Amino acid sequence: MKVKELATVQMGYSFRSRLEAAEGGGVSVIQMKDLLDDNTVGCDDLVSIDLDTVKAHHLAQRGDLVFRSRGQVTTSALLLEDPGKAVVAAPLLRIRVTKQNKLLPEYLNWYISQRDAQIFLTSQARGSVQKMISKETIEDLEVALPSLETQKNIVELAVLSAREQSLLQKLADARKQYLNATLMRMAIGGRQ
Repeated sequence: MKVKELATVQMGYSFRSRLEAAEGGGVSVIQMKDLLDDNTVGCDDLVSIDLDTVKAHHLAQRGDLVFRSRGQVTTSALLLEDPGKAVVAAPLLRIRVTKQNKLLPEYLNWYISQRDAQIFLTSQARGSVQKMISKETIEDLEVALPSLETQKNIVELAVLSAREQSLLQKLADARKQYLNATLMRMAIGGRQ
């Protein structure tokens, strides 16, 4: 099925001028800098602004995906927590799953970063210097749709795999530091 049959895709909120942080502002803004390497949204450092005219349909919520529509990285990030009163800033896109009985947001987030989806998105990108993925392109993305139980299993396995890779990298870094320290002690005449 296509994304548009399973979710709504909305352009990020377009600000007419540069964002000015306001102490105690009533609305938080999710920007590109808030999308983390693990494809989740970090809500700890959202910029707060004064914005009186925000409509309810612009507000982000837990379970929404925030898609990077510009640049070299064309993946999404999942809102794992309630961001409070927050909007997604343009040029990001907000994807909200509407058919929860068929599609888990976590699975769609995983699926968008997979090879088949990335090939489709890259083939549809516009622009020569700054690549851009349109709202319509995301809506037309075909999603392989196994059962909800299988989707859940895929997501759990993907999380465990990412955690394993992170631990292996930390182990490799620690080993390198230890080896470098040992070699340095040897180089300056110390003992092993």
